[in-house]
Amino acid sequence: MKRRLKRALTAATLAATVIAATAGMTAGSRQTPVTGPLPGAASWRADGTPGRQLPDPADAGPEQIAVFFAGLTREQRRTLLHRHPLVVGNLDGAPVALRYAANRRALRAELTRLRARATDPAGTLEDHRLARVKEARYAGLLRPGRQILAFDPRGRGQVAEVYGNLAGAERTAVIVPGSDIDLATFDRESGDRYGTPAGMAASLRARMTTAAPGTRTAVIAWAGYTTPVGLGPDAATDRLADAGAPRLERFLRGLSRTGTPAPAVLCHSYGSVVCGKAAAQLARRDAADLVVFGSPGLHADSVTELRTPVRVWAARAGGDWIGRVPNVEFLGLGHGADPASAAFGARVVSSAGADGHTGYLAPGTGSRAGFAAITLRAYDKVRCASPSRQCTHGLHGRTA
Repeated sequence: MKRRLKRALTAATLAATVIAATAGMTAGSRQTPVTGPLPGAASWRADGTPGRQLPDPADAGPEQIAVFFAGLTREQRRTLLHRHPLVVGNLDGAPVALRYAANRRALRAELTRLRARATDPAGTLEDHRLARVKEARYAGLLRPGRQILAFDPRGRGQVAEVYGNLAGAERTAVIVPGSDIDLATFDRESGDRYGTPAGMAASLRARMTTAAPGTRTAVIAWAGYTTPVGLGPDAATDRLADAGAPRLERFLRGLSRTGTPAPAVLCHSYGSVVCGKAAAQLARRDAADLVVFGSPGLHADSVTELRTPVRVWAARAGGDWIGRVPNVEFLGLGHGADPASAAFGARVVSSAGADGHTGYLAPGTGSRAGFAAITLRAYDKVRCASPSRQCTHGLHGRTA
């Protein structure tokens, strides 16, 4: 009885912490997760261009998608790209270069539509303003050299971008961000750059290039799920993570089916909740390592409870406010045990020099160096959070 009362009081404390952090602005912060196939899926299903039934985007797995595209001619692929760019650009398992081209076409189509909306006499001034804001974002994604692997304009917008040559990469990573990330904040350059997936990806790859200049690398910034807004109720529950985890798992499976080496999956803040939910479904060819940092919990009491074959690492900076959030899971609130605690069983990486909740991949930090070494599978270069602990026990140097 006393234990139950203690847990109830802890849960109440958690709820109070969340509400206080949002300064009473919890109303209206509930997000609706983007799910289901993209607009244009019905037209895709009805298209018999290649002389065969096209795989249904709603239920065809990456394996089926990969086999389908492997059986098409170059001209048949281009025809589908031109007719259904938004669908082709988001089919996990489709060839990477084809997805880049499809998403460029889809972005140009959205840009044309927004330009018309920005001057539509039937629209309000606010309609025009919002259209111009989105127009600028889409134009930015179309800058030369950008490699957009996924683009979904629905809701707050979702996107994935590749840094490096993914087709020729020997070592890869995928960044999974936390709260407040969407199409508008994905790659912002002002303010907290290293708190964005684009900033984290660019910084990680730069460190990998310095550490192993002869190794071909690529990093993917993946903002492919609906994230919480602020520190309201969505951030304190696993509802959005439950919707995001299958999308992440499918994305990683799609990479492996196109020949991408198993990546290190780096999960920040609420993104680690998503990764925790996906962990049990990942095979070793889908992910080599799972790295959680600034994590509120993975809805598991230990690495064993994650039931994943993937190596699990954790990091938490001493000044990260996430350390003040109670590590409980009760009455639908909280995300469970601290992954950076000794009892959890993860390999804990040094975060020396990391500032606050979003500084883990800033240049000069121990966590950036450690995450790069993990991605490169140079495990002997990873520095532990505590000198007395062997976070690389059983891992010897660079492994395949």
